[in-house]
Amino acid sequence: MSEGYEVAHVDELEELPIAGGEFVWRPVRRRFGITAFGTNAYTGDAGQRVVEEHFERDNHQEMYVVLRGRATFALGDDEVDAPAGTIVFVRPNTKRGAIAAEDGTAVLAVGAKSGVVFEPSLWEDVFAANAYADKGELEKARGLLETLLEQHPDAWQGFFNAACLEARVGDKERAIEYFERAVELEPEKAREFAQTDSDFDSIRDDQRFVSAVSGESDSAR
Repeated sequence: MSEGYEVAHVDELEELPIAGGEFVWRPVRRRFGITAFGTNAYTGDAGQRVVEEHFERDNHQEMYVVLRGRATFALGDDEVDAPAGTIVFVRPNTKRGAIAAEDGTAVLAVGAKSGVVFEPSLWEDVFAANAYADKGELEKARGLLETLLEQHPDAWQGFFNAACLEARVGDKERAIEYFERAVELEPEKAREFAQTDSDFDSIRDDQRFVSAVSGESDSAR
């Protein structure tokens, strides 16, 4: 490595399973410490997702490059065949996603909001923490989330996702503590999402969780 540049092959990047292995995330921005724009890579075999299905809002523009293999992109109501070398630019508010059509497919994603100073998304640390937990590296996952919460103490999403992780791995006390904090910061959204999030199934019958979701604890104060 030189002070002026860094080089890495996509297969040398950390391999993190996301959403129970639905797709494999290869962190690029985190690997190089990029702060000017968002960028990540995804790899998968035929039939495996390489771009999660989602929308981007607020003038967030994204470009995808099929590095190798072949992918089938779903763009709005259209389906686009994308062999290696294909560049796909997707404008804001357009639904997008992609499935690998060949084994060993790799897709690079680059994105940022036009005219806005780039800030790394909280989801990167949450995705990484969940992936580490799924791989059995629980303390590494917890350390990442604890740092995230220290850096963003007023972001309810961090506490909510920390609660999800702890509930999933069976630490009821930590899960409830984090969830109660998420409710304090953003009652409406935290309660709404908790009602259908299966991560909380292990604590759904706990009276403290029931009270936090229903708002009974607020009315009792």
